[in-house]
Amino acid sequence: MRLGAHMSTSGGAWRALQRGRKINCEAVQIFVKNNFRWFGNPTPPQKLALYSSELALGNFACVFGHTNYLINLAARPSENRDRSIESLIQEMQFAHALGLPFLVMHPGAHLGAGESAGIKQIVAGLDDVFAATRTLPVRVALENTAGQGTCLGYKMRHLADVYDRVKKTERLGVCLDTAHLFAAGYDIRSAKGWRTPLGEVESWIGLNQIVAFHLNDSKTELGSRVDRHAHIGQGHIGLEGFRVIIRDSRFKNHPGCLETPKSEDMHEDVENLATLRSLRKQKTRK
Repeated sequence: MRLGAHMSTSGGAWRALQRGRKINCEAVQIFVKNNFRWFGNPTPPQKLALYSSELALGNFACVFGHTNYLINLAARPSENRDRSIESLIQEMQFAHALGLPFLVMHPGAHLGAGESAGIKQIVAGLDDVFAATRTLPVRVALENTAGQGTCLGYKMRHLADVYDRVKKTERLGVCLDTAHLFAAGYDIRSAKGWRTPLGEVESWIGLNQIVAFHLNDSKTELGSRVDRHAHIGQGHIGLEGFRVIIRDSRFKNHPGCLETPKSEDMHEDVENLATLRSLRKQKTRK
């Protein structure tokens, strides 16, 4: 796996690449605009040029984006759902300007309408977004969730249902988050446990649709349905679980990014990446 972390774009997206390079990231995830606002301004040409120059240095196997946290395509028809669609369209445009291959997105929360109704809304919303961005190559990578509240995506079946119904399947991808898998009830602390969610993805969607991983330990217990990230080896998944994941040869070229808590000097990222790289060298247990 090509290891990295989510990086702040404070000062511009090009700064995120500098930050990632500073701590030897092989992959970087960014927000394409403020992640707590519906809309933003396009990256100015001069900052796009700086970003292109940083990217051309060739240090990264993959740079990709994550959508803002307000977007909820699963909601009932409403002003906020309309904003969600418009916001995602804008972020797809921003991602294209930066040359990002995909944006990771949480499927959304049905807010009491029920899972079937929520999935129907997600599909309709994605169809609208893909129609409005038909000339763009940017994909949406659906991220599995912990299942907190009414969030969809805690079952691989939810992601598969979206795949089965959306018109432009080629515009989709999958991003698997380890902490979310564990909190949702997938016991990925062993090779046998890791095979369960991967087997479901393979059967219902296809392993070739996995485009990225979020590597986070879980502060909460198996099946808690509570989304709380911990540093690698300091949560309930533990080092053996990550040893299995990191050494899965099927994903040796996939980006795997940390989303763990960190301070401005990023020493926590440095420590977590060092831990993951040490595990990559070790043999897994049965």
